[in-house]
Amino acid sequence: MANKVLIIDDDSRNIFALKAVLKARGYLCLSASGAQEGIALLGRDKGIGVVLMDMMMPDMDGYEAIAKINEHPDLKNIPVIAVTAQAMLGDRERCINAGAAGYVSKPINVEELTRLLTEHLQ
Repeated sequence: MANKVLIIDDDSRNIFALKAVLKARGYLCLSASGAQEGIALLGRDKGIGVVLMDMMMPDMDGYEAIAKINEHPDLKNIPVIAVTAQAMLGDRERCINAGAAGYVSKPINVEELTRLLTEHLQ
């Protein structure tokens, strides 16, 4: 599978920063500015190996989006890594319990993110 990563985040600055870091490490990056757009993109592009999901977005938050992805037969095997500014006690567990395959908090530790991507991209 290709090193293709889908970034779903409502803040274009976060998308820009993540894309820059990941491209420098050899990842192909796609982005969506909302969960609905991201889920639609996942359905169209079969080469996406992992999703980086912002958990706090208007309209549909990351928790709801992960649930929708995990309910979909064609998408449920794509790992979703939760990306959140919510770094309080219990947030990691909440994300994992919601179906996320991994968790990173903002500001993002690039080494931790790279480790998670390596672990989940096959």
